[in-house]
Amino acid sequence: MPSDSRGSSMPFASFRRSILSIRSEQVHSLELNHDSNVHEIEQEAFQKLVFTRFKELSVAPADEFLSIAWIQKLLDAFTSCQEELRIVLNNNKELLLKLPQDKLLSDYFDRTIKALDICNSARDGIGKIRLWQKHLEIVVSALDSRQKMIGEGQLRRTRKSLMDLALVMLEEKETGSVLSQRNRSFGRHNKAKDHQRRPSGHSRSLSWSVSQSWSASKQLQSIASHLVAPRGHEIAATNGIASLIFTMNFVLLFVLWVLVAAVPCQDRSLQIHFTVPRQFSWSNALWLLHGRIMDEAKKPERRNSNGLLKEIYQLEKCVHHLTDLIDSAQLPLTEGLMEEIKMGGQDLSAVCEDLKAGLSPLERHLKEVFRKIMSCRTEGLELLGSANQP
Repeated sequence: MPSDSRGSSMPFASFRRSILSIRSEQVHSLELNHDSNVHEIEQEAFQKLVFTRFKELSVAPADEFLSIAWIQKLLDAFTSCQEELRIVLNNNKELLLKLPQDKLLSDYFDRTIKALDICNSARDGIGKIRLWQKHLEIVVSALDSRQKMIGEGQLRRTRKSLMDLALVMLEEKETGSVLSQRNRSFGRHNKAKDHQRRPSGHSRSLSWSVSQSWSASKQLQSIASHLVAPRGHEIAATNGIASLIFTMNFVLLFVLWVLVAAVPCQDRSLQIHFTVPRQFSWSNALWLLHGRIMDEAKKPERRNSNGLLKEIYQLEKCVHHLTDLIDSAQLPLTEGLMEEIKMGGQDLSAVCEDLKAGLSPLERHLKEVFRKIMSCRTEGLELLGSANQP
């Protein structure tokens, strides 16, 4: 008798649906793996970019390190990293739908707001250097190397200008500098409402003016606070976004720290409590940079400097040397002393030319960084808003 197999066999239609279901799950799994691989590749590319840019900065030769040109490269490195972050986030919008990714990104944008104040303060630092230049130009003019003789009038004029410069270069920590009272932002026009006096003790200037009580060191410490490298499970839980945003946060902090160290910002200090993490591909480059900058700051001739910028060091060195020569000068000048004073004037003239050529491009770079931070923040907040819409 033919056996009855209806009870044990699977209908063809059901069998086909089962096969299609399995295939669909496999395809979906492959798509997820593909997306995951894409995310990982993009994030690795971002980390590699940070390493490459800061590695180049960390191995700069001594005669270029902390110069105006080097600071411009530092700002370029920051903007390129921020632009890469913007691209990665736009390509991974779906990863921002869940907590804590959106909170991490929101915290980063809060820090960038504080960064705008430091951009403004650094711009004012450039203004201070320009003020020094005016006094330096008087000295250079008085000691014009084309003059055969240096008489009593030139010596008196040079001595007075050097004394005025020394007074200007002293930081007015208690009363605040004139520049800090008339600060303007890159992002706003000079309007009376932007310059209203703020209550005493207010340390956050909301990025359109820097009050007399504002402190660059406190602002840096505020940016550094609660900035902790994510652990492995936090990185996994956020599909790598936690690592990505922490890296950008640290790059922001580090670049601002270097900027404050280099340029005469209001209430500047290098003693900011942060530690370069060790677990990232870019860690060694920033660790080396941090060490080189701290070594520079510890040099005896740099301890009371107005900034670690190479051109400031050259300026201060020339001024101190020339001041010593002028103070020891007695008329009539010996031929040797006269030549030495003229040589000091030529060295000072070369520094003035370097500052004249470099300060305007540096200011434009700061202005561009300011605007790109604003643009990235605006776009990022819009991205978070669209991601959180039902």
